[in-house]
Amino acid sequence: MTKETITINLEKGLEATPAAMLVQVASRYDSKIYIQSSDGAVRVNAKSIMGMMSLGLNAGANVVVEADGDDEKEALDGIEHYLSGRAG
Repeated sequence: MTKETITINLEKGLEATPAAMLVQVASRYDSKIYIQSSDGAVRVNAKSIMGMMSLGLNAGANVVVEADGDDEKEALDGIEHYLSGRAG
């Protein structure tokens, strides 16, 4: 299992469209991926659109991303790349 704290640098945070895109990114990987608010209050499956939308995170918020599986490092890298706003 690998964990990393990531800052959301998406202009609109994780509203509907960015949350849906994040689910698509997470779904590319076989690992189980969870995203947790930095205060630890909410932890959701990153492959669940309903879970992701329930987080309601804004730009600048920190999240803890946890991946567990054969491609966990690649999964964390992909999630970090997307949330950092560097994805095309």
